[in-house]
Parts: sequence; C-alpha cells; structure tokens
Amino acid sequence: MKQDNKDFFWPSYVDLMTALFIVMLVLFVLSYKLFQDKQSELLVQVEQLRKIQEIELALKGLEGKYFRFDPVNKRHELKVDITFDKDSWVIKEKDKEVLYQAGLTLKKIIEDIKEDQGVKYLVIIEGMAARDPYDPKFHIKNRDYGYELSYNRALALLNFWQARNINFNPNRFEIIIAGSGFYGTGRYTGRREYENKRFLIQVIPKIGKMSQVKAS
Repeated sequence: MKQDNKDFFWPSYVDLMTALFIVMLVLFVLSYKLFQDKQSELLVQVEQLRKIQEIELALKGLEGKYFRFDPVNKRHELKVDITFDKDSWVIKEKDKEVLYQAGLTLKKIIEDIKEDQGVKYLVIIEGMAARDPYDPKFHIKNRDYGYELSYNRALALLNFWQARNINFNPNRFEIIIAGSGFYGTGRYTGRREYENKRFLIQVIPKIGKMSQVKAS
C-alpha cells in the first residue's frame, strides 16, 4: 500500500511542478511584453517632448522687433502698434509695411523649424478687440459682434500676407483664424484697454501618430 502511494506521489509532483513552470513562463512572457510596451510608450513621449522643446527654441527667434513672448500664456504677440478705426477691420496703409515685415519674419522662423515626419504645426492668428471703458456692459451686450470683429481682423491680416506672397506650406502648416472678441486670456485692462486691438500668434506642434522608437 505504501509503495502504491509513493508511485502515485511522484507523477503528481512532476505534474504540479510542470504546471507551475508553465504558469511562471507565461507570467514572465506577459511581464516582459508589458515592460516593452511601456518602454516604447515612454520613448515616444520623450521624443514628443524633444520636438516641443526644439520648436520653442526655434520660436525664440521671433522675439525682437516685431514679436514679444508672453511667458504667462506661452504665446507670441505681434507687438506692432496697429490702429483700426472703430468697428473696422480694414488694415490702414500706414501699418501695411510693418505688418509685411512681421509676416516675412514669421514665415522665415517657422519654416526654419526642422522638418520631421509625422509633425505638422498649427499657426493660430488670433484677433482681439477693445472694450468700451465708458460702458461696463458694452462687451456683454455686444459679445457676438466682438467675436465677429476680431475674427475679421485676423482674417484681414492673413489675406494681406497672402496678397503679398507670404504663404505657409500647407503640407507642414495649418492656418487657424480665430477671434477672441472682448474676451480671452492675457487682456490688458484699465488705461491699456485700447491696446487690446491687437494680434496674437501661436505656433503649436500637431504631433500625429509617431512610430515606435526602438530602445538601444
């Protein structure tokens, strides 16, 4: 009887160890696969961060005569003093030359950004409008009008640049026209309210699907 128990024990023990080995092997393969996937994901994120930092460095070239950088809102502002007539989006003759030079500067800087496969850029031209400091409810009553006015001012700038052959490669740059009206972040207030008749320029990387980066 004891011999029978011994004969039964050893095959059962071998089967158990074999099963445990298979389980451990499966867990090892699964863990390794998860590790590889996570590592690839982190490498892609590092590559995306590198591209963003590269763009930010390139855009520093905008800072100078025509543009200033807003460190709080992380965007560039066209610092040329532009004046519009009330309720108008027509660019005045006296402002055209300086806007032309600003457009040339923008085109040169962003087209010098290294061309990377899978990366396009959003070039946002945003118009703004000044509130009426003597009517505290003006911007509330005329909200929609403010959006329309500021949008048309931004569109007028783009149309002016295009008429002067300042175009951006559509394969790399997607132009977005925007108008924040009497609202938006980073507005001037008080005595500087009228300075909100201005343009904001933002260049944002539009990173699509990137190929997995192999770990060395």
